[in-house]
Parts: sequence; structure tokens; C-alpha cells
Amino acid sequence: MTQTVSPPAVTTGRRAAGVVLAVVAGVALSVQSRINGELSVRLDDPIGAALISFGSGLVVLAVLVPLLPAGRSGLRRLRDGLHEQRIRPWQCIGGMCGGFLVATQGLTVPTLGVAVFIVALVAGQSSSSLMVDRAGAGPAGPQPLTVPRLAGAVLTVVAVLISVADRIGHPSALALAVLPLLAGIGIAWQQAVNGHVRVVSGSALVAGLVNFVMGTSVLVLAFAVSVLFRGFPAHLPHGPWWLYVGGSLGIVFIAVGAAVVRYTGVLLLGLGMIAGQVTGALLLDEVVPGDAGRPGWHTVVGTGLTLIAVGVAVLPRKLRYR
Repeated sequence: MTQTVSPPAVTTGRRAAGVVLAVVAGVALSVQSRINGELSVRLDDPIGAALISFGSGLVVLAVLVPLLPAGRSGLRRLRDGLHEQRIRPWQCIGGMCGGFLVATQGLTVPTLGVAVFIVALVAGQSSSSLMVDRAGAGPAGPQPLTVPRLAGAVLTVVAVLISVADRIGHPSALALAVLPLLAGIGIAWQQAVNGHVRVVSGSALVAGLVNFVMGTSVLVLAFAVSVLFRGFPAHLPHGPWWLYVGGSLGIVFIAVGAAVVRYTGVLLLGLGMIAGQVTGALLLDEVVPGDAGRPGWHTVVGTGLTLIAVGVAVLPRKLRYR
């Protein structure tokens, strides 16, 4: 039988600090989305770009974790935890969802723009987080289904519909929004199981390493299939250095999520990341617009509504469904 770790006693200050870190991680994800989208365009291979991004993060962690005493001890604790069934093997495959997320960045950001990508992503993320928390899949244990939490999830779905309203005349672009929506659904489960890896191993970096191993494995298989149909990319882009830092930003996103989810719960972690994602994405599309151009009023309104949804969902737990 799997042994569970009791959820920690969480102070208000610790929970608030976790949300602040989640906001920082959300900003990192919005920047990573733009970088991976640009790399995909220059490489003319979305799957290849995703593999470069995820693979570079894996290389960094594969070197760093064994060098650090905390990393080596964390790997031993994770091995022992698997042997003692304090964590199941299926709880170590959350990185597959991360691989899908990175692939969708390259496939959709050049067409949708970062802002629409992020709003679609967080619509799936917030809805899924609500269910994952209710089921108690994260290390924080079961979280109550309150009226504010439910209202926040519903508002984010409305937000994504508003944000893509100006693209109704472009069915292909609208259909692409389904991919980040599905990626968002996967993120919630990924954050929950990565949190368990973090608890058992005692190291956010070890949780990140496991995540990147699984995600890179999926992307290697996807790239192999892509090569069969398209062949290898002609050459790597010789563009600016920042094209190759997407993997490092992914480490920030994954490590922060794994570290704080046991204090915030999956939904609150996701909402903090949403606040960082939508704000960073809107600023990026406004200051450095991509091929999709600057965001229209639909996207601005959708982003604003998403932020309102975040505020609603973190209201005090006074009303609950029994």
C-alpha cells in the first residue's frame, strides 16, 4: 500500500510567499512561450524546437543535480521512496505533460500570439486544477470546492472565449487554441505529481530532473516521427543567444511549482502562475509583437477578466458546496 505524507501545516505567510513565487514562474513561462515560438519559426520545425528547449533544460539539470550534495541525496531518497512505495512510478511521469506544453508553444504561438496562447492555457489549467485539488491528488491533500474557486474557474473559461473572439473569422487559428487548452489541463496534474516527487526526494531540482527526463523522452519519440515525414532541419538558427534559454526558464517554472504546491495547493499555485503568465504575455505582445501583431481589445478584455478570476478564486473560503 502506498504510504502518504501528511500535508504540512501552512501559515498565511508561507502560502503568500508561494503565490508570489508562482507569479514569477508564470512570467518565466510567458517569456519561454515567446522564445520557443520564435525558435520554431527560425528552425521551421516546432517539434525540433521543443526538443531543443526541453533537452537543454535536461542537460543543465543532469549536470547540476549530481554535483550538489542535496541533489545526490534527493536521488537516493526518491529511489528509496519508489522501493518502499511511498510514491508510485506513475507519479514520476508528469514531465510528459510538460513535453506536450513545450511542443504546443512552437506549434501555436507564431499564429495565436503569446497572449491568446496563455489565456487558452490558463483556462484549461484553472479548470483542471479545481478537479485535481478536489480529488486530493497534490501533496497538500484534498481542497474544498468553494463558490469562489468554482467562480474563478468559470470566469477563466469565459475569458478565453472573449480573447479569441476577434479570431472567429480564422477557423484554423481558433482551432489551434484547443492545443494550449489541453496543455493547461495536463499542467495541473503535472504540478500535483511533481509535488509528490519533491516531497519524497526533498529536492525541487530532483523533481525538475525527473520531469525533464520524461518530457524529453516523449519529445525524442515525436521528433523521430517528424523526421520520417519531414526530414531533419536544414540547420540550427544562428540567431541571438536567447533563442536557446527556453529550457532554463522551464527549470524555473517546474522547480518553483514542485517546491510550493504542497503549501498552496494546485489551484492556488495555478492561479498565481496565471497572474504572471497573462501579465507577462500581454506586455510581450504589446512591446515586442510577434507575427500575430499587437493584442486587440478582445485579448485585453480577456486578460483583464482572467486576472479578476484569479482574485475571485482566492477569496476566503466562506461558501462551500456540501
